[in-house]
Amino acid sequence: MERSEQELVRIEKLDKIREFCNPYPDRYERTHKLNEARILEDGTENVRISGRIVFMRKMGKLSFVRIRDIEGDMQLEIKIDMVGEENYDFFKKLIDTGDFIGAEGEIFTTQTGEKTLRVHSFKFLGKALRPLPEKFHGLSDIEMKYRQRYVDLIMNEESRKVFLGRSRMYAFIHRYLGENGFLEVETPILQNAVSGASAKPFYTHHNALDIDCNLRIAPETYLKQCIAGGYDRVYEVAKCFRNEGMDTEHLQEFTQVEWYVSYWHFEDNIKFFTNFIKNMLDELVGSQVIQYQGNIIDFSKSEWKRIDYCSELEKVLGFNALDIDDPALLKEKIVKNGLFSSSEIEEYKSLGQIIDFVYKKKIRQGIIEPTIIYNYPAVLKPLARRNDNDEKKVDVFQIVVCGTEICNAYSELVNPFIQRENFEEQLRAKAQGDDETMDMDESFLLSMEQGMPPISGLGFGIDRLLMIIYDQPSIRDVVLFPQMKNKNN
Repeated sequence: MERSEQELVRIEKLDKIREFCNPYPDRYERTHKLNEARILEDGTENVRISGRIVFMRKMGKLSFVRIRDIEGDMQLEIKIDMVGEENYDFFKKLIDTGDFIGAEGEIFTTQTGEKTLRVHSFKFLGKALRPLPEKFHGLSDIEMKYRQRYVDLIMNEESRKVFLGRSRMYAFIHRYLGENGFLEVETPILQNAVSGASAKPFYTHHNALDIDCNLRIAPETYLKQCIAGGYDRVYEVAKCFRNEGMDTEHLQEFTQVEWYVSYWHFEDNIKFFTNFIKNMLDELVGSQVIQYQGNIIDFSKSEWKRIDYCSELEKVLGFNALDIDDPALLKEKIVKNGLFSSSEIEEYKSLGQIIDFVYKKKIRQGIIEPTIIYNYPAVLKPLARRNDNDEKKVDVFQIVVCGTEICNAYSELVNPFIQRENFEEQLRAKAQGDDETMDMDESFLLSMEQGMPPISGLGFGIDRLLMIIYDQPSIRDVVLFPQMKNKNN
């Protein structure tokens, strides 16, 4: 490995540090984290804090240092007459920005109002062989930002805010759902049938059992089996994998939350989820009105706007798509009405794919305020309950914000005969060229035949919701370590 001049200088310092102390000690006992120390009263003594040095102003007999952890910064004042000449000389000559330090001393406030620790003693806690990016530019290389997230977190306050928010979101989810009677479970990531969503799967081989498996695209069918087994309210924070395209809203590996409740209808889930989101916003950002990519989004309204999917689709198309069974005929009518050209819809093979494309381009794209989309075509949702008044529709809703779906929820299908018919329809769509369809999931059908109560379920992507809450332009900005293309390719 070829090293820069700065790295070589830092490596040389290691030998000199070893003459003074162990450059990689095993522990340091602190009394406070930095954000805790910053609120201590002036005059508080024997305060021990630690962190990474992100700024130093070294002077003759007095120096100032800023140290940082994930939650905060704090200034240290280091004086030669307080720490001693030998220690001060060690500090000035051998300690660099990026290094870790522990310090003990007394809290005071400077004349400029900066809460500071007057250091009585310090301990060297770790050498950084690589320098931090230049102070005023931070980490400006976007690709490096994703590849070296640890540097981004050190230098970028916005990134620290987002990822602290992500951790707080997890804590909120577990607490809020727990307080409302939900039990958390874990379901398999390695599965034997592609089921739970319309998506292209990743495949792998299980050597010990000598079987091909797919990675989970959704936990849905297993969570419903928990309901069949007696769970009343169940949820999972699930890593899911879909082998599809990448853009600002999609990654192949992502995290979603799904929950299922016995005896609920989808309208019960609408009420619960709207309150869930409002409470989450209060917890994370302190307001139910936020800004996302230049748009003001108000979640605080008692009733969110509603759009009937099938009615709106008919307005856009000029005809009722639910009356058409042939994908080729549906395409023909769409082109004839001038909505899209043949080339724009050529790649879409099944009725569900075609309808979904029209919806995303002509309906969803223009929605800004929180909007409940409901009354979906049954062909789009093979796991959802058919509407009692029209079997071509299902009791489903999604909430859309700024053209982005932030949740997907059903009154769940629990009739095993209709479910088998839907899986068979999925197989026909696969034969037509739709490679995002589900398999025939016999294990799930068996659990359904055992008997299930009325159920409503809901799923939402943590990553996409975080983008909106923290006004981030790309899903990679809210995922700590997004998958990147190999640099050698």
